[in-house]
Order: sequence, then C-alpha cells, then structure tokens
Amino acid sequence: MKIKNIVILFAVGLLATSCNEDSFLDNQPQGTLTDKVIQEGKQVSLLTNAAYSALMGPNPQDWSVWCYPVTNWSYGSVRADDAYKGGGGTGDLSDVHRMEIEDLDATNGNVDSKWYHLYTSVQRCNSALRMLNSMTDDELSDRQVQIAEMKVLRAHFYFELSRLFNHIVYFDENYTGNINALSNTEYTRDQILGMIADDLEAAAKVLPDAQPEVGRINKYIATAYAAKVNLYRAYKQDEETHKVVSIDKALLQKVVDECDVLINSGKYALLDNFQDLDKVSTGDNSKEAVFQVQYSMDDGSNSAGRVNWSNLLNAPQGPYSGDGFFLPSQDLIDAYQTDDNGLPEFNTYYKQHFDEWNASEGKSDYTTHNVDPRVDFVVGRPGITWKTYKKSPCENTWVRDQGTYGQHCSKRFFVSPESDEMFKGWPWGASALNWNIIRYADILLWKAEALIEMNQNLDMARQLINQVRHRAANKDYWVKDFNDSKKYAANYKIAEYPAQGWTQDYARQALRFETRLETAMEGERFFDLVRWGIAAETMNAYYSREKSLRSYYNNAQFTAGKNEYLPISVTQYNLSNGAYTQNPGYASFK
Repeated sequence: MKIKNIVILFAVGLLATSCNEDSFLDNQPQGTLTDKVIQEGKQVSLLTNAAYSALMGPNPQDWSVWCYPVTNWSYGSVRADDAYKGGGGTGDLSDVHRMEIEDLDATNGNVDSKWYHLYTSVQRCNSALRMLNSMTDDELSDRQVQIAEMKVLRAHFYFELSRLFNHIVYFDENYTGNINALSNTEYTRDQILGMIADDLEAAAKVLPDAQPEVGRINKYIATAYAAKVNLYRAYKQDEETHKVVSIDKALLQKVVDECDVLINSGKYALLDNFQDLDKVSTGDNSKEAVFQVQYSMDDGSNSAGRVNWSNLLNAPQGPYSGDGFFLPSQDLIDAYQTDDNGLPEFNTYYKQHFDEWNASEGKSDYTTHNVDPRVDFVVGRPGITWKTYKKSPCENTWVRDQGTYGQHCSKRFFVSPESDEMFKGWPWGASALNWNIIRYADILLWKAEALIEMNQNLDMARQLINQVRHRAANKDYWVKDFNDSKKYAANYKIAEYPAQGWTQDYARQALRFETRLETAMEGERFFDLVRWGIAAETMNAYYSREKSLRSYYNNAQFTAGKNEYLPISVTQYNLSNGAYTQNPGYASFK
C-alpha cells in the first residue's frame, strides 16, 4: 500500500501536532490518545504516518497550505526573479506581495505561520521518535529503520527552517526542558546544518535500499538529502552580513560522493520527456523521482482527496477556472532565449523580450528568436498549445489581472485539463500528481556544481549538465503549433556545451543558468541565489529591469545582509518570552 493511501485520523493529526496558539513547541502531545495508549495498542504507526503527512503541511487539506505552501512557490520563486505573485492584484494575498517586493518585517503573517507550521511538523517527528525510543526491537522488528525515517523527515523540516530563517531553535526528541526558553542563536548556521547532515548520513547507514511501501524513505533519499545539505554547508556565510566568505572543498567532495551513490545505483535516470514530470501516470514515483511528497485522489478523504493543496491557488483560469496565482516572470521567459549555437545568452538575454505581449496589436513580440524548448514546458504563452488540450491554446484571458502581471501563466504541476487524471470542479486543477522534493536532475546538477567549485574534473561537470540539456533537446516532445501539427510552436534551438572554452568561470555561469532553467518554478531559485552569495546583485538588477513592465516593483529593494533570510516574527518572539534574537538587518525586538 502506498503511504499516500493511508488514511490518517484527524484526532491523531491533532495528537501528533502537539501545539496550539500559546505554546507551539509543547513536548507532551495533547488529547485523549496518549503515548501510553498508543504504545500499549502498538499504534506507533499512527504517529509515524502523521509525521509523513506533514510533508503535505500539518493540515494538508486546510486553507492554510494555500497561503503557506510546502512547495515554497511564494517563499522560493516569487521572492526570486522567476515568478510574480499573480492572482487578483497586489492586494490579493498581500503578505505574499510584501515578500515579493522585500517589504518584510516581523508582523508578516506568512512569516509567522511558516515558522509555526514547520515546528509543528518537527514536533510530529519528535513525538514519533519518543514513542519509538520507548519500545524495543522485539516489539517492533523494523524499529531502527523507522527511527531513521523519522530523523530524515525531521532533518527536512529543520533544513527548511534553516534556509528560510537562519537563526532557529534546534532540539531533538530527548530534550525535556522548557522549550519556550530556548534561544534561536544557540547554534550557528554551520552548526545547525551540520547536525542536520549528521542525522541524514547516520540514517542512510540504517535505511534499506528499498522499502515495502512506496513513499517511505530509503537509503537513497537520505543520501541525496545529505548531498543537498552538504552543498549548502559548503558555502560558508558571515553570520552578520550573510556574505559567502569561503567554500569548503571537503564538503564539496562529500556532495560528489553522495551524488555518486545515486548515480551509480542504476535505480535513477532522467525521464525521456520533461513534460512527463507533470503526468500522474509517468511522473509519480518514476525513475527520475528521488524524494516525492505522495498525493492521492479519490482516496476516501474529503473533497478530491489528499491532493496538493499547496498549489491549488495557482491553477490558471481558462479550462481550470482557477485563481491564477504564481505566474512566470518576463525575466524567466527571456532567460530561455538561445544564441545561434543553441546556447544560453548569460549576460544579454534580458536585452530583448521573448514573447512580450503587445496590447495594442493583440499579439506577442520576438516569437522568431531562438528559444530553449523548456520554455513551453514551464510557461503558458498566449496562442501556444497547452499540454494535450485540443479545445483551444493558452490564451491571455487565462490570467486574472493582466494589467498588473502580464499574459503568461505557469504550465508546470498541473495535468492537462481534459485528462481523466484531473479532478473536475473544485478544488481547481487537482490531481494525484506527486511533488518532487528531490529529482534525479538535481543530483546531476549538484554533482556538477561541486566539481566546478572544486575546479576538479570540469569536463565531467560539463557532461553532467549536458545530460540535462540532452533531455530538453529531445525533439519527439517539443510543443507543436496549435493550428499546424507539422510545425513547432517556436524556433526551438538547444545544444550541449562544447569542450572548447569550458573554463571554471564559464562552467560556473553555465551551471547556475542551467539550474535556473531546469528547476524553474520549483520553489528553489531564491535559496540558490542566497547559497551562491549573489542574491542582492541578482534581485536588484531584476527589479531595475522589470519595473518598466511591473510598476509595483518601483520601490522594491533587496537589502544585502538582511533579505537573505526572513525575519523572526513578533508573535514567536512574544511566545518565547523574549528569548529570541531578531535576524540581522531587521528592527530589533528591544
């Protein structure tokens, strides 16, 4: 049975959450089902299942995940140069709009609730671990494996907290003191990430290669996640300014070694077709899927089922009748342009717009420019074929507020509207499509990044990047013109990087650009910019270019040494009785 199909009782969700508005980090779960009752009834699985369900959000079928998504579309893409908030204008989800223009302070509700939700999820893992620790291997034959699974899940939630907030509270299941009195500056970023990596690496030694239930964490998931955390660890940051001050080559070698575990396993590969990532039948638990959040439809739960409520606001209008949040930026669309050789234009792509809507003529401009075919896998462009939908192409009317946000919508993460994989009606665009936390393309790019920063085996890095580009160059899946299936929808031209001129500096540009193009709209871009130490320069250049198109960027400003991380919310400061310290750059609590 897939974990996505296990029904988790609402009462158990409350039990495992172990939090309320007054004390979100209470140790003892509250409710009629106590640790003793669960242990005596051998019901520890209720706690471990509840910890897994937190991957969908602590209340996965609740409105709250619309606003505080586990997919990080608002925290990792809208805050970056990949996407606009979208929806019904700047006042629609105004806290997300404030994040988009970096008008952030300690009162932002999306900041407070994200912290709260992630610690709720941490506590679910700790509740399960306390129960598992109290049992014996005779009572539970795979107890050590389940302990390792819970530690990987907890590592995931702590990693999210670290890269969002930097200064966080860290404690494990064995802590018995007053959690509200713990400081969020007891540990540095390096120490937090080090503890997370230690848990992941230790878990990988215990976990099996494969699990009896699809969706359960295995050795390869733990190893892949360790590679990701060690990649972040390798970029050493100044604690006050957040500048990257050095890069640890020993940690980069760890990244290479851990990526190689997956690459050499023979268990993973890129899908032949990029678009298959967004089909339930081909994307869920596929050969490219390393770690996925498991979703399901028609599983006996409310409404459509345990679908991805984090993305439900983002379905476009048109055949989805959606709310139209999370729209690709013009800058992202422009970045897919290629030169005469089919290679990206790193430093000049933004000098002319690709497919900018000309309102007076009612059409797009620059449609004759060479472009990477992934643009039409990621972006919904007016007049262009939408997935396998035959009734009409994507239209500009699919965007709710065209005057504010332009004419493009996100094509990723939704199945085609005529597909029997899609739920009909509310919730809009829902399906059983899983969400990728880590996919095999990430593994290839992480290894390439580590090799480039070590300045070792640069040609291997080139070959790894070219594997990703080779998949995009598969003409069998390029988007065809809606009215003439013998033509492509654009002048697609993409090539692999040649060996000539492949220096470390050029390779670094290629890796970072490829990472953006391949993982666009996946909620990772902002964190990549911070890790690389280029967030301020990238974002301020983006605001400067985009404000002529999006007037709400006129006063947007990324402040180095501040906006790399979210502020600690005043609500959490008050709950800590003054134990927390505000992040650098934001107004002090005192």
